Amino acid sequence: MALLAKRTIPGASEVSVTLLHGNKPQTAAFTGELARALDEKQYERGYGPCLQAAESTSSLIVPDTGTEQRWPGWAQTAAQAGAHSSLSVGLPVHEHVTGALNIYATTPDAFDDDAIAIAQTFAGFAAVGLANAHLYETQATLAGHMQKAMENRAVIEQAKGIIMGERRCTPEQAFAILSKMSQDSNRKVRDVASAMVENTRRPQP
Repeated sequence: MALLAKRTIPGASEVSVTLLHGNKPQTAAFTGELARALDEKQYERGYGPCLQAAESTSSLIVPDTGTEQRWPGWAQTAAQAGAHSSLSVGLPVHEHVTGALNIYATTPDAFDDDAIAIAQTFAGFAAVGLANAHLYETQATLAGHMQKAMENRAVIEQAKGIIMGERRCTPEQAFAILSKMSQDSNRKVRDVASAMVENTRRPQP
């Protein structure tokens, strides 16, 4: 996505994508070290055009980093690094995740009205793609947790069955025994159950 933006948006020298989850920003993609480094400088300071664009999901242009007064410390760093103008377009990715498409140029006043319009159009498509990716990741994570929970339950049920068979007790009593073993050994119930099942599966000498 960043590479496509670099090829598509007039005046773009380097491009990055900032994702802001809560108060934690990160650069999800970048076309060159200049873009990544200038993003990181903003994260370190806690302010800058890409962060403000991400927080407000608006568009922010820095016509000339050499004269920029809103973020003077960052702007001076950008100018010294060779980025003399920038454009950040907010990305409404998800309810709890926002972002910004950051375009850096090596010349001042690199982004005219047409470039801004193209960047905003591109950002709209990018936001949809990122939202879908975030949804997929969230669902994949949830599915992974559910799978893990099912595996944990299965091994605990097996261990309960072993205890019930050995001690002729009820499922509730078996779980109470398993819980006490967990407390006594300072291990998770799942780990105690797994060890018990594994030990039962081993051939007896």
